[in-house]
Amino acid sequence: MKSYSLLLLLFLIACGKPLPTLDGVDLQRWQADKNGCAGDRAASADALVRQTELLKALSEMQIVELLGKPDQHELYKRNQKFYTYYLDASPRCPSPADTARQLTIRFNAMGLAKEVLVE
Repeated sequence: MKSYSLLLLLFLIACGKPLPTLDGVDLQRWQADKNGCAGDRAASADALVRQTELLKALSEMQIVELLGKPDQHELYKRNQKFYTYYLDASPRCPSPADTARQLTIRFNAMGLAKEVLVE
């Protein structure tokens, strides 16, 4: 009986939430546009902003698989993490935007996306 319970638990863990499809967002170009310098992220920013609810409850690994490595990350108290992706050219770019919009994802201590903000 214990082996069945362990097998069921492993199966449930392996079958996590599938990655969403983000309509109107070219994810390859998004991932290649580090810090938003090339402007590819800005081109699909509105489509992504309309679909931010799809990112909630995804794990950190799923977010990285979907959007690529974050431009910035911050570890906060109680094991919370913040991932930041620039939608417009960041201050690190050769021609930065005056006010660069950011997609910020807050992860809880369990590693799941709890909040998705566009600033």
